[in-house]
Amino acid sequence: MAKRQKPKRLSPYMHLILAGALPLLLAACEKAPPPERPAPPEPPKQAALLEPVGFDALPGWEADAVAEALPALRRSCRRILSSADDKAIGPEALGGRAADWRPICADLERLAVTDDISARLFFETWFTPFLVSDDGDAEGLFTGYYEAELRGDTKPNGRYRFPLYTRPPDLVSVNLGDFRADLEGERIIGRVDESRLVPYFSRAEIENGALSGRNLELLWADDPVDVFFLHVQGSGRVRLPDGRMKRVGFAASNGLPFYAIGRAMIQEKVLDRRDVSMQSIRDWLRDNPDKAQSLMHRNGRFIFFREIRGEGPIGAQGVPLTAGRSLAVDPAHLPLGAPVFLDTTWPASERSLQRLLIAQDTGSAIKGPVRGDFFWGSGEPALAEAGRMKQKGRYFLFLPKSVAARRAAAS
Repeated sequence: MAKRQKPKRLSPYMHLILAGALPLLLAACEKAPPPERPAPPEPPKQAALLEPVGFDALPGWEADAVAEALPALRRSCRRILSSADDKAIGPEALGGRAADWRPICADLERLAVTDDISARLFFETWFTPFLVSDDGDAEGLFTGYYEAELRGDTKPNGRYRFPLYTRPPDLVSVNLGDFRADLEGERIIGRVDESRLVPYFSRAEIENGALSGRNLELLWADDPVDVFFLHVQGSGRVRLPDGRMKRVGFAASNGLPFYAIGRAMIQEKVLDRRDVSMQSIRDWLRDNPDKAQSLMHRNGRFIFFREIRGEGPIGAQGVPLTAGRSLAVDPAHLPLGAPVFLDTTWPASERSLQRLLIAQDTGSAIKGPVRGDFFWGSGEPALAEAGRMKQKGRYFLFLPKSVAARRAAAS
């Protein structure tokens, strides 16, 4: 998911690298590295706290159509089972190892039920639910996202003038952990310019022609605002003039931080906080084309796409997402592929939304132990829900009983 991002805080060493130390590392090993300056201690990352509960503690568990979550779980199971038995599932093997999931997934493959009673029995047989909290606070924020739908063509013309680009060959992604152990997990993206790694072109530079003439256009769309929202969502479908549909997904980004234009529109009193949604932002951009481009250019982050053949969109776990049953989470706190029971409310309402989901995606703005992004599906109906969703809620993580038993024995 390339959407709803916020910039990641850089470590002190990252600033040194961006200033020019990394090109030296890339270009010549014979030169001694510059003297190290001690970094201030990083604040410890708060891990998710898990409290085991019974299924009777899950509000709405008996009312949910849990059988609808089985196809999504099957997709995740197939991904997990493609791993070696000792493969860790989640951060610090929070979800156990792949071996813990083999009997569960084997039983799921044999399960030929469509009724919710049998589906509930399956989950209650194999899993233990845990209330997830952030240092004891179980309430978090839950937003929504969707698969954008655009009108486009494979060639440009008077109507289709706004390109979707594939990943440029000069885009360089550097895992800094390959150079320094204390930078494990840090990554920068750029391009080489006269032997120096420099930031990649910004949105404004690309839309002003930085990539023109390089034959990188994947498709052409008819609406620059729709293209912008496709970049925010990270995946979508493009309807061609003959009615065919092409699905595109995230291939890479230019590495620049995401800038939330909605927040800027509130601060600058362009829109009232109470009225801000994906729809209201989109409508304002379309109604104010003379101001829209400069506002969208404030978000320097730019997404490159690839064509997705078959089912989609594809989540961070590498499996197709299921509308209404897939959830984006922070993989630093929750294991991808695990069932999660969500207790929140429907978008912009007080009506309960209590549903079993499968953690199958991530998002760079989805950070923290209790934070989720609900996948609503494709097109305008999905946008209507996703665009208004900003709800408080909590969730319960399902772990295999074998993993839960080891946690209990260790505590």
